[in-house]
Amino acid sequence: MNLQTILYKDYETDLPQEGRHILGQMTNAENLIVYQAFNPSIAKYAVTHQQFGGSQYSFSRMSWIKPNFLWMMYRAGWASKPNQERILAIEISKQNFELILEEAIHSSYVAEVYGSRADWQAKLKASNVVMQWDPDHAPNGDKLQRRAVQLGLRNELLKNFGTHWAVSIQDITDFVLEQGKCLRGQKMDELLVMQEQVIAIDNPEVVKRLGLAV
Repeated sequence: MNLQTILYKDYETDLPQEGRHILGQMTNAENLIVYQAFNPSIAKYAVTHQQFGGSQYSFSRMSWIKPNFLWMMYRAGWASKPNQERILAIEISKQNFELILEEAIHSSYVAEVYGSRADWQAKLKASNVVMQWDPDHAPNGDKLQRRAVQLGLRNELLKNFGTHWAVSIQDITDFVLEQGKCLRGQKMDELLVMQEQVIAIDNPEVVKRLGLAV
């Protein structure tokens, strides 16, 4: 694994404690990491071929990505939940990540963004990206004031993401399982997580529509 890690006791030092923020790891000036969890068969195919496919993967279903490592750990139970036993770190360009955000429509109605409920429903139905904000979580599952985002991809955008956009796909499950043991052993001073920052979004219209804290 070639991703940057940090002790959890130092993780929150420079991060905002509330508001809507996109946290993630930049691998360089142009690329960032998003996470997904799958069963072993899908994960093996993705790592071997450096793209998604195979007999068990479906491009006709929505697939969710998360740029925040700890949000992925909360949803996947540190790789303990059924069909989420393998954790993948997928490197994509920030440019393509912002393309995803440009298409993102809230999963729930937000009057100040969409006007009428009918307009929101029409945009949600037509969009290739569904966006959901939820409470971020500490490693032990405690809710935080800060909000974390997950993005559901579908249709042609999912096809592009799954077959063309991956700069690299890594299976980081061994790291996840090791840190899960550390967490269960209450060795919080030794717990490692991914080093992350607030991902700055360049498009002001996207910042406003997503409700990002500035």
